[in-house]
Amino acid sequence: MDNIIAHGRMDFIKSRKPEGCIFCRGSIRDERLVLCEKRGVFVMMNKFPYNTGHLLIAPLRHISSLEELQPGERVGFFDLLEISIKIIKETMHPEGFNIGVNIGKAAGAGVEDHIHLHVVPRWSGDTNFMTCLADTRVTPEDVAVTCEMLKPRFDKMVGEVR
Repeated sequence: MDNIIAHGRMDFIKSRKPEGCIFCRGSIRDERLVLCEKRGVFVMMNKFPYNTGHLLIAPLRHISSLEELQPGERVGFFDLLEISIKIIKETMHPEGFNIGVNIGKAAGAGVEDHIHLHVVPRWSGDTNFMTCLADTRVTPEDVAVTCEMLKPRFDKMVGEVR
């Protein structure tokens, strides 16, 4: 078996992690990745994507379950899901999507105290030998480049943009 060394990874592992929520304004949220806001919900690029174009949809309020969504947020959640799929279809031409919510640590939630929805565009053959052999994911486009391409589309399609 080959071994790939991720230089600098141990420094990250041992480092003090920033406190706060990646989804909450005024915390550690990366505003450059936010594509739009509507009805108390927003869409942002996933900084560590499963695949190119991986989006996250979350309420602005720091809540941990779907049951806590207010009616307007629930509508906003699914409006932005529909808009996100449409924009990705028009710009990236995927062959399919994985859409899901991981609720709780046992279900794979990386951020379990702020509910969020994953929208992952998929193409036939988008996984490669690196994932199977080296437990390493390779995404063909930088998140910032994808964000720059999608942002004007969201600005145009969503009336209430941040």
